[in-house]
Amino acid sequence: MDLDVKQMKSLALAYMGDAIYEVYVREHLLQTGQIKPQQLHQHAITFVSAKAQSAVILDWLESDFLSEEEKSVVKRGRNAKSGSVPKNTSVQTYRYSTAFEALIGYHYLLKNENRLLELLEKAVQHLEGRKP
Repeated sequence: MDLDVKQMKSLALAYMGDAIYEVYVREHLLQTGQIKPQQLHQHAITFVSAKAQSAVILDWLESDFLSEEEKSVVKRGRNAKSGSVPKNTSVQTYRYSTAFEALIGYHYLLKNENRLLELLEKAVQHLEGRKP
């Protein structure tokens, strides 16, 4: 099966990106030495929440960190209509988090491994308050 990633719907990219980012965060947390499952789950939420993902993508847009192609993917992801918004999240925050996930899914499905890893690392660094 040959996927035409550039023509995929943004919500499909976000679906994949959500899973990839979640696995990356879980692995990161395990590497930091946190073992208790409840701690892991609570700490993971600080990285994978819509608010966190939205903050990362907005920072990247403001700092001009993304290529034009990536900005296009983000715009499509932000404008995707999912039909529902989780409780405790504004529509705008949810749309930007979907844009973040779409960008991660886009690079994963295109097998842009170096850029994908760079984005994942930068997202975690941003949320931990570290500068690369």
